[in-house]
Parts: sequence; C-alpha cells; structure tokens
Amino acid sequence: MKSVNYNYKERKVKVEEILDNTDKVNEVNSFPRDEEFTYTNGYKAWAGAIFVDLRDSTTLFTNSDDVEISKVIRGFTSEIIEILRNNTDGNDLKEIGIRGDCVFAVYSTPYQQDIYEIARRAFYINTYIKMLNKLLKKRNLPTIKVGIGLATKITLAVKAGRKSSGINNLVWIGEAVAKASKLSDIGNKNGKDPIVMSSTFYDNYIEVGIKKNAKSKDWWTYVNDSTYDEYYHGDVIIKDFNEWINNGMED
Repeated sequence: MKSVNYNYKERKVKVEEILDNTDKVNEVNSFPRDEEFTYTNGYKAWAGAIFVDLRDSTTLFTNSDDVEISKVIRGFTSEIIEILRNNTDGNDLKEIGIRGDCVFAVYSTPYQQDIYEIARRAFYINTYIKMLNKLLKKRNLPTIKVGIGLATKITLAVKAGRKSSGINNLVWIGEAVAKASKLSDIGNKNGKDPIVMSSTFYDNYIEVGIKKNAKSKDWWTYVNDSTYDEYYHGDVIIKDFNEWINNGMED
C-alpha cells in the first residue's frame, strides 16, 4: 500500500462546492429512481426498513471452523436476499445489502399496503430460518437464530460519496433505518419473539393485516421500553411454508 498523500488545500475547494451547491430537498409521495438523485438534491418520503440480524454470531464464528462458517453464512444471506428482493423493482426497493452479520433492505412505502408487504417478507424470513436450521442440522452444521427489525417513517435520502469516483450510495437520514437496525438487535433475545416492529410500522401494517386476517392483532405483544420506546414483537410464520417444512420438505 502506498503512503497517503491527501491534498487538503485542493480538497478544501471541493468541500466548499459541496456545501454551497446542495440547494434543494424535494418532498415527494414516493422516492424516485436512483438516477434522479444528484449531488445537489435530496428527497424526503416514507421509507420502510427491514434488518435481519444473526444472533450470537461471535459464538458461531469462534466455535466453528472456516468451512462450516462459510456454509452457514451463505445459507443465511442468500435466501434472505432473495426474499427481500423478490417481486420488486427500482421504484420500491431502494437499497439492499449486508452489514457484517446483518442483511437489510430499504423500501419506498407511500401506501400502507407497501408496509404490509415488508411485514410479509419478515414472515417469510422467519419461516425460512426454520427450513435452514433443519437443513443445517441434517448436515451436522451449527443452527442459528435471528432478530428481524421493522420500522417506517418519513425519511430524507441524499446521494453521498465522491462525484466521478464511482463510490456513492444513498444515505438514509431519519428514524426508519436506524430504528429497524436497533429493533433487530432485540429480536429473539431475552424472551422477545424474532420479529420486532416499531409502533409506527405496526399501526400502518395492522390496518391492512386485520382486513386479511381478523386474528392479526393476537399475534403481537406490545412493549413500552425506556430504551427502544414503543414496539411490538411476534413470531409469525407463513402457514403453508411451515407445514411443508414440518412434512419433510418433499414435493
């Protein structure tokens, strides 16, 4: 690696350009396509986020050999990404990625139905983990637990990075992404169920949920916590998927 040679005098001019040229935040119903984000604008709209966090990964990484860890992590990430991106396009799925031992996605959520669909993805992921653990156990590999955090809120998104460098991304400023990440950390821990929703997410999800299943409210436990504020947790699965798993996962 070569020695760093940062030209701070020259770069000061560039920083001033950034600070002086950002001139507009557009409040919109739904986030636009990525190409409409520039280094001089920003967009503010409803966003929903889901974070799927691997529980006790330190123990897994410490007590398993490298091949075992690779198999488990790939089994964990590949299908969760598939569930998060399934049947989406650039208008609703805004970002998907991996942070350490956590898989996450951010969606544009202009309607309550959009929030309900994020919840459905969480239910599929919660059920998938049951399938994965059966497959892991069959191969004498370590089984896993996850926490799934869900949140939604009006969110500011800005394109950040360095122009012309090819290194850029959207930065999500507001409660939705940060809260989903925090809530994923308490799922499947200290007696909490795997799926944890912020109160705002729950209020929007449940209005659609009870129209589809009158018992939806019975699936959730309300908590008012001094650290995490109000949230709901539950252990909801996809019934036919779960039955298929329990019946031996044969066609």
